[in-house]
Amino acid sequence: MLVFDHVSKAYKMKGVTKTILTDFSFRFMADRNVAIMGRNGAGKSTLMRLMAGIEPPDLGHVYRTSRVSWPLGFSGGFNGSMTGLENIRFVSRIYGQDTERVIAYVTEFAELGKSLRLPIKTYSSGMKARLAFGLSMAIDFNIYLIDEITAVGDEDFKKKSKAVFQDKLSKSQIIMISHSPTTIRDYCECGLLLDGASIRFYDRVDDLLEAYTDLTRR
Repeated sequence: MLVFDHVSKAYKMKGVTKTILTDFSFRFMADRNVAIMGRNGAGKSTLMRLMAGIEPPDLGHVYRTSRVSWPLGFSGGFNGSMTGLENIRFVSRIYGQDTERVIAYVTEFAELGKSLRLPIKTYSSGMKARLAFGLSMAIDFNIYLIDEITAVGDEDFKKKSKAVFQDKLSKSQIIMISHSPTTIRDYCECGLLLDGASIRFYDRVDDLLEAYTDLTRR
């Protein structure tokens, strides 16, 4: 279960307040894959970070009784001074995983070789994305959060990633941010549309896509 209970969230920058959510309540259905759509800057990624627990709400509560992933490909939670291996161990312990099993999986999957023994701050963005993706796949989540990414790296790595990703989705729910109608149709059955201070739920993905198209034409 993933539930937003009267959640509010805003940011203040240079004296300007940007409101993302105001008294937002919503229960994500456990048996349906949900899309999140909206213009750039509408707050989609903030909404997802609230789901993952990466950011706290200003008001209200986010309840999780299911194991929820961090946004797939998100590497902002890595400690740059720690090595790749140290970060893997740290995350494994947080989620109660067999540390050595996770290390073995990520070592083989991410294909970073000796770089796993180097500090994360020496990694390129692509290397961090591969590590984050591999670590996401090493842990079984009930809900996978996907922010505009399903695979990273070269073509061979993308094929491998997609195959593992599809296997995970056969047993788990997804909540996905994407601007691509094709991707949304492939993966989702319903969705939320963010439009300024308004968030609307659409029970049918085709209705969501129609509303999104109308929104982007304004």
